[in-house]
Amino acid sequence: MSKRETFLEAASKENVEEFLRFVELHKDKAEPFDVEEVVEEMPVSQRSTLWRKLGSLLQDVLRELPPERWVEDREDGMEVESSADPTHAMAVVDGVTLVACASIKVLQDGDTYSGLLEIAHRLHMVLASLPFSEAPLQRHIHMLCEAWWKKGLKEKEKFGRTAFLISLQKSFTLKKLALEIQRVWSLHRVLLSFDYTSEENQQIIDLLLQCFHRPTYLRNDDGKRFLVFLFSWNVNFICVIHSTIKNQLPFYSKTMTTHIMEIYFRAWKKANGDFLEKIESSCIQDFMRNAIFLHRASPVHAKVRQIMSYFHSRQGCNKVDKMLCNLYKPILWKALSVPNFEVRANATLLFTEAFPVHDPEQKTQNIDEAIQKQLDTAMGLLDDPHPTVRSNATLGVCKMLARCWELLPATIIKDFLKKLVMELAADRSSADVRCSVFKCLTIVLDNNLSHPVLEKLLPTLKYSLHDKSEKVRVAFLDMLIKIKAVRAAKFWDVCNMDHLLARLAIDSHPVSKRIVNLLFKSFFPVNESEREWCCRCITLLQMNPMAARKFYQLAHKHTAATNIIKMMLAIRRVVNSFIQADRDQSGFNDSNKENSEAQHSLGKDTAVLSGLLEVVVILWRSVTKALKQNEEASKYTLAKFGSVMNKYFQAFEDERCTAPLIQLASFMPPAAAPTFSCGVLSRLRRMDPCVGPKQYSQLLDCVCSWGQAADVLELITDWLNEALPKQGDNGKRKVRIQETTEAQPDLALVYLEYLFIRPSLRNQVLALGPQPLKQLHEVLGTWRSVLYTHLSAAAVDANYPSVETALKAFVHHGQLGAHLQHSSSEGRDHLLSLELVAAWVAERVLPFLVKSSTSDDDGDDEKEKSQPLAARITESFLVVCRDVLLVGLADQAFTGQILHLCSLALHSEAGYLCIPAVLQILKDVADSYLNKHNKSAPAQEHVEDATTVALAVVANIFQKIIELLARRLRKDPEEGKRLCQSAVPGLADFLNVAQTWDRAPLNGVFSTLFAVVVVEKRHLLQKITHPEEVVTPESVEDLPPLSSLLLSVILKSSSLTRAFLTEVCSSFDSDAINNLHELAAVLHVLAVIRRTGQSKASLKSAATSVQQQIHKHGVTSEDARDVQRLIYESSVKTVEEILDS
Repeated sequence: MSKRETFLEAASKENVEEFLRFVELHKDKAEPFDVEEVVEEMPVSQRSTLWRKLGSLLQDVLRELPPERWVEDREDGMEVESSADPTHAMAVVDGVTLVACASIKVLQDGDTYSGLLEIAHRLHMVLASLPFSEAPLQRHIHMLCEAWWKKGLKEKEKFGRTAFLISLQKSFTLKKLALEIQRVWSLHRVLLSFDYTSEENQQIIDLLLQCFHRPTYLRNDDGKRFLVFLFSWNVNFICVIHSTIKNQLPFYSKTMTTHIMEIYFRAWKKANGDFLEKIESSCIQDFMRNAIFLHRASPVHAKVRQIMSYFHSRQGCNKVDKMLCNLYKPILWKALSVPNFEVRANATLLFTEAFPVHDPEQKTQNIDEAIQKQLDTAMGLLDDPHPTVRSNATLGVCKMLARCWELLPATIIKDFLKKLVMELAADRSSADVRCSVFKCLTIVLDNNLSHPVLEKLLPTLKYSLHDKSEKVRVAFLDMLIKIKAVRAAKFWDVCNMDHLLARLAIDSHPVSKRIVNLLFKSFFPVNESEREWCCRCITLLQMNPMAARKFYQLAHKHTAATNIIKMMLAIRRVVNSFIQADRDQSGFNDSNKENSEAQHSLGKDTAVLSGLLEVVVILWRSVTKALKQNEEASKYTLAKFGSVMNKYFQAFEDERCTAPLIQLASFMPPAAAPTFSCGVLSRLRRMDPCVGPKQYSQLLDCVCSWGQAADVLELITDWLNEALPKQGDNGKRKVRIQETTEAQPDLALVYLEYLFIRPSLRNQVLALGPQPLKQLHEVLGTWRSVLYTHLSAAAVDANYPSVETALKAFVHHGQLGAHLQHSSSEGRDHLLSLELVAAWVAERVLPFLVKSSTSDDDGDDEKEKSQPLAARITESFLVVCRDVLLVGLADQAFTGQILHLCSLALHSEAGYLCIPAVLQILKDVADSYLNKHNKSAPAQEHVEDATTVALAVVANIFQKIIELLARRLRKDPEEGKRLCQSAVPGLADFLNVAQTWDRAPLNGVFSTLFAVVVVEKRHLLQKITHPEEVVTPESVEDLPPLSSLLLSVILKSSSLTRAFLTEVCSSFDSDAINNLHELAAVLHVLAVIRRTGQSKASLKSAATSVQQQIHKHGVTSEDARDVQRLIYESSVKTVEEILDS
């Protein structure tokens, strides 16, 4: 029996196992059996028999075990007969599918295949019932449906629809999406058989729209072809697609938008008839309108402009030019003259980008007239009254010139350039316009034909380098860099070297780095010899020393570290040659003949020599990291400079030279300059206390860089300890200072301050360990006794340490404690020391915060001296505590102690002097708790309780501050006003933090403010006796002093204004305002707020609350001059004005 007959015999229920064996043989690539070959070799009659038998087999299998039960029976795990086994049933169905697919491939025109059609129908039913878990079988039946449609067999629409739907769904879920998208594209013509209006196809329509959300479709070539095809499926579907894309535009990246605009363009290019008209009117023209009328801040505007730019870039094709002309005609020209400047600005960008907008089918004369009209329009836009339009017109005109230079008449080009260079580059009204000119001229420079014309015009712009706007100077320099790059002209002809160096010396980093970029090859020609580098360096130093420093600070960004090191060594040779020639010394073995030119140029110019040494220091700093990474280069450089350092210190005694030498020595080990290094500490000891930072800063840097920070710290500690007043002989104290010098406590504190201001030095000092730092901390702490002596004693001996020194030591004690606490890994010892200081301030200092009385003249003098000092001590300590709060070192106990100190200070008789410092403390405490509140979990109730307690204390202290301000304004108005002005910064900071809390107790701060303002104004209203005094205030200056202060702070911030108005409304809700004078006071405040134009919605809400109450207090007096009646009528008028505004 032949293979065909055996296979045909197996296709029955009785021989199903044999049939499945054949299927397995087909799947085994090692076996020669191939179902497709067997089916192809069968005659037509055998194929019909095969299909009939397989149809019967499939029917029997599906009858015994329908697909719905396959998963259920498999999950039950019951023992069943093989024919009812789900796995067996699926194997049979899979085998039948395999034969059916092979049969489709061998079908010829004219063959009858009714049996195969019956099988296909049954398999189609199986596909609809298959669970998602049976992916292999589903895939095989899907391939059968796809092959059926592609073969064009009977009822292909049914099978094609199924194949297309499954492929579309898989293209969203599978990992290898590219293959499935390719399959979707191969089936795209299936859509032509669908009825767009049928509800049955709504699922497919939704899936088709999802394709435009998928980046894979937008990036894939077949995906793009498919999306382009969708524009030609149904005319009505185009609008749906366009709406979908517009909704998705805000979420598209720039790259995705590029793909989208390509799809639109290809769809338009392939469309014709109704489809073309629909795409143009509903899509492209809609994008044009949006590009013109959308707000520039809209997230969609930039994407729409990008899409339109794509169409503009395709100009030159007659079809594109005609389309743009026809679609722009009804909207663009009107938009260029509308009152709204933003619309004009958007339209300007579109117009200049699309220039020339013309219909290529018109006569040449008409086209020329249209283009001339557009050129006139562009020139008019450069004179637009709004700077944004002028800026956009500048950009557009420059793009037009760069793109169409060859096509435009020379006179037109010159007119445009003169307009830009002569007028707009000097536009006094807008820095943006001036900046735009220089930015956009770089676009024109890209066209080589523009260079001869611009070479003559650009020198008129040289003073733009000194424009008051930094961004204009930056843009001007970018233009010079462009001129240099394209060789349009010599940049020094546009702006000469002296101007560039002058600006480099004084300008900001963005400007300086561009000037260095421009001048780098001029003063650091890396392709020239090192001798030439030095000559250029000397020239630069002679032209402008400050500019030279800036230049070499940034030089490392433009060349390799190797060249920087070579430059340093070359300068060393020049300096060596000068010393050798000047003193005829023989200790230098370097060959200096090559530097003779540089030497002659130096002569005895100390300024240039000091400048060269400064350049070495600057260059060394710039390559510090590179030297650390290259040990060999570092050793070589150190050896070269180390061999000459002693000679340098001997040869150069001028301060201008020794300063950079000291900095240079700090880069090297002390052994490189032994004479100098041994004398540094001695110089620090002998330093005059009145010297400036220049005298000691470099020496301290040197000592610390050599790892001798401990010696400096010991010197500081000894000086501070020795300067303390002694109560008797101090015994045998060990002194390590080898030379006798008088203790200099002021200088010690200056050194200490410098060590802790510089981060690098501070880290070195803190790394010394706890022992020397704790010793210094203890010594600083003992200076409190000196402060107390100045506080309590009527007179102090002239040799006693000064109060300023003691106060500085007191401050440094607190700051050092904070540093030690920060560097401590555990415990709170140093926080405890600060708490002890707080207790000392409360116990020993605050009692001196009393006002002098008139009964005791002798006591008055003492108090007159002690009171300001006590206030200074308290404020100084609060400043230290504020630093502790700001860096996050304070814990709950420390915060409570400091708040207690603030409260005690304010309750002192002259405690009002500390109000500015206390306000800053309140702000930082509230801010710290706000951060903790935001980070804490809702379940942390103990955190909430601690926060509530602390903030309640803050609110109470703030209320006390307001009371003190009001009291000072009553008792001493002049002093009160000065005090209020000093409190403004702290008050503003505290209120900005307080308004971020939406619950008690800090939200009560605004209740306090509102109550103070109302009470103060009500008091004035109650004192009115003459009708002429009933006047509604127009500004905060018209309000009482304290109200004026508070409102001036509140009205500077819109958020504070809203919070204050919210409190006004809540006060009316709680019936806190209940008489005419209070209502009038509120309205006077609202009238002042109305003048500022802030928070209109909240203002009207507050005014509405007043209006609801004011009529309850109407005055019925017939006397037109009755004060109460006038107050009522004025209030009614004011509330109506607020509501009508």
